[in-house]
Amino acid sequence: MPDVSLPDSPDLQPLPCTLMRGGTSRGPFFLADDLPTDVARRDRVLLAAMGSPDRRQIDGLGGAHPLTSKAGIVSRSARPGVDLEFLFAQLQPDSDRVDTTPNCGNMLAAVLPFAIERGLVAPGDAVTTARILTLNTGMLCDVTVQTPGGRLRYAGDTGIDGVPGTAAPVKINFLDTAGSVCPAMLPSGKVLDHIKFSTADGAAHELAATLIDNGMPMVLVRAAELGISGEESVAELNGNAALKAKLEALRLAAGPLMGLGDVAAKNYPKMCLLSAPVAGGAIATRCFIPHVCHEAIGVLAAVTVATACVLEGSVAQGLARAASGLQRTVSVEHPSGEFSVELELDANDQQQVARAALLRTARPIMRGEVLVPAALLHDI
Repeated sequence: MPDVSLPDSPDLQPLPCTLMRGGTSRGPFFLADDLPTDVARRDRVLLAAMGSPDRRQIDGLGGAHPLTSKAGIVSRSARPGVDLEFLFAQLQPDSDRVDTTPNCGNMLAAVLPFAIERGLVAPGDAVTTARILTLNTGMLCDVTVQTPGGRLRYAGDTGIDGVPGTAAPVKINFLDTAGSVCPAMLPSGKVLDHIKFSTADGAAHELAATLIDNGMPMVLVRAAELGISGEESVAELNGNAALKAKLEALRLAAGPLMGLGDVAAKNYPKMCLLSAPVAGGAIATRCFIPHVCHEAIGVLAAVTVATACVLEGSVAQGLARAASGLQRTVSVEHPSGEFSVELELDANDQQQVARAALLRTARPIMRGEVLVPAALLHDI
């Protein structure tokens, strides 16, 4: 093959990375040792790598959408019983902020494949399981991938809605998702709140909502309470300025009730509109992340919604068609398909979820170096 290496430039700094798809998200993954330890410098590097702030992200790797404006930072762990540590970074196309507060279950699916690719974890003979600590919230999970003959397998028969084709499964078993960012799974202390808020036109409103965080802080409301069916397309909802303004006013009012304070500049809580299922699932959803309607649903958002479906008295009650028993599979419908979540309820308190598990897929898209302005690695 011809030599395609670039000449060294004093203006650009090459940083090793792998562009990974994890579930329905995508972004560059870095070894922690390859990035600056200083948070401000690290964030400048991530913004430059993605091409933010710019709504097209034309000067970076970003895909001009929140789902493709994400990054992962991975390292071996020195903590007993933990194999890998993962820091998730959420960027936005037109913002200069790097948010490392929330989790991302989709990007989490790519952590173990990346770690094996980069030699952080030795693959097993058939499958490989690693315990991963998500540094954003301290969440632990066990992730299992297929490694027949000690080699990663990416091809397989597992399909997830929102991703073309099929691939090898990535099984994620969440160990402690309750109250990931909020003080508790039900941060207001109630399974149902009646929230009063005002929109910019001065109109006063009150809506019933379930404020919940079982992996992702979320405000769940019935679509019908906002004058829509819940079957609208993503484009319709993104074009509904009045609806989005009301959702944002509700989100701002919910933030303090969830122990999150002023959330105006935060990427959470996410907003989710619930309606009765239409395709054989347990519940139908339209999620906002938080200002753009999601074309599917996030992993931990799905876990959180599924949890609300099994809680007596939540806003989902009367809409959800959830199975009974201590172990339940909840199928969460979204605009591009469905997402099944396995829940195990606490035998002593069925208002508590003891375990959540699900399947995702992941693969590397490109290996190489991202070039960022060298000046960003120095004090400004």
